[in-house]
Amino acid sequence: MESSTIIWGILFGSIGTGFFIYGKKQQKIVPLLCGVALMVFPYFVEGALLTVLVGIALMAVPAFVRL
Repeated sequence: MESSTIIWGILFGSIGTGFFIYGKKQQKIVPLLCGVALMVFPYFVEGALLTVLVGIALMAVPAFVRL
């Protein structure tokens, strides 16, 4: 495991925690689920580039999906 992958995982996990807290307090399901996904996906994705791409995509979902 590369150190850059670990650092990106920590960064996206922290952002995911923020999304999760926001979604829970505002009772919005999309940010809540994206927060959980941002916290969990670094465990299953291998490589720094793929981690960054998936993380950016998950952070963009709440901006485009409104439920």
